[in-house]
Amino acid sequence: MTVDPKEIVVSDNTAAADLLVDLSHRVWDTPEIAFEEYETADMTSHVLVDAGFEVERGIADLPTAWSATYGSGELTVTICAELDALPDIGHACGHNVIAAAGVGAGLALRNVADDLGITVRVLGTPAEEQGGGKILMLERGAFDGTHMAMMVHPAPNEGDRFPTLAIAQCDFHFHGRTAHASVTPHMGVNAADAITVAQVGLGLLRQHLEPEDQVHGIVTKGGEAANIVPGNASARYFYRASDLEALSQLEPRIRACFEAGAMATGATLEIQPLGPPYSEFAHDIDLVEKYRKNAEALGRTFDSTPRRGAGSTDMANVSLLMPTIHPMLGLDSGSAVNHQPEFAAYCRTPVADRAAVEGALSMALTAVDASTDEATRARLLSHETLYSEIQEYPWSF
Repeated sequence: MTVDPKEIVVSDNTAAADLLVDLSHRVWDTPEIAFEEYETADMTSHVLVDAGFEVERGIADLPTAWSATYGSGELTVTICAELDALPDIGHACGHNVIAAAGVGAGLALRNVADDLGITVRVLGTPAEEQGGGKILMLERGAFDGTHMAMMVHPAPNEGDRFPTLAIAQCDFHFHGRTAHASVTPHMGVNAADAITVAQVGLGLLRQHLEPEDQVHGIVTKGGEAANIVPGNASARYFYRASDLEALSQLEPRIRACFEAGAMATGATLEIQPLGPPYSEFAHDIDLVEKYRKNAEALGRTFDSTPRRGAGSTDMANVSLLMPTIHPMLGLDSGSAVNHQPEFAAYCRTPVADRAAVEGALSMALTAVDASTDEATRARLLSHETLYSEIQEYPWSF
């Protein structure tokens, strides 16, 4: 009698549970920021090396990115394992859980890959918080051949999709001229004043933005000493909109505020994008429904309360080009929310451990359903998958 592939997936997930929890804890204990995830990349990819995956490190010209492949079926299922942490507050967005779940989904699918006619690909993806690691990997060929892509993400409450906004991230550098702040201030060009003018402009602009539009940032350099006119000053600002089209309309309005700072003070302005823009998310509803059914069967309860606010992710850009899902794993964290130290603490608890294991299993079971449902499989296989050969991406503006 043929064994149900889901039984094998569940059994292998159970066998790997302790390993996944240990991996999640080790990643949590070693927070590394964007493009610096060297230890995290090593410990996560090493698990798949030990499991017999073909692992390639340093892919897409990114030292901390990696790819792990098992099987040779015609349908390629790609699972993303995010690696980076946040500055100062560590894994306050739960990427340790994401990494463990991504690795776990790969492990759970390994022994059914041939029977299902799939190739299992797990990607270690750096720099989600800033830098757009997945977008760079997508443009450089790491996702080529993918027919469906998945990841899961911790949140206060369970959700079958991630509400998103498109985002651009930039550093704004003003260059003026230093002078003695008391003896010769008239000889200086105050770069910090240029930031002040820009911030006043942004504050006034907010009244006239679309409801979904946002702009927020920090001053990263404001001068060297109180008695020196600041010759150089910098700010880092993110701005968001409902989609890429709206973002392209917002961008010149944001830029104009900083240009006004330069014009008012006589400083020069240098704008440095921190990576490609992140897009809105195109959720694949068929795969979303399959995931939700599997997760609910494991006892995970989805929150029906309308979610307030939206974040941004480079996985959204992936979703514009291939069938993609990005469910949320509820940690029941109450008032502790993503990007708070309190939420970081929740990401190393038994609730988070269970989320990592069950998130891995839910993704693996979804891959089984997608590959065995004739209509879904045919739909996924119909997609053109040479993403690196696209001449102009939707976010190229």
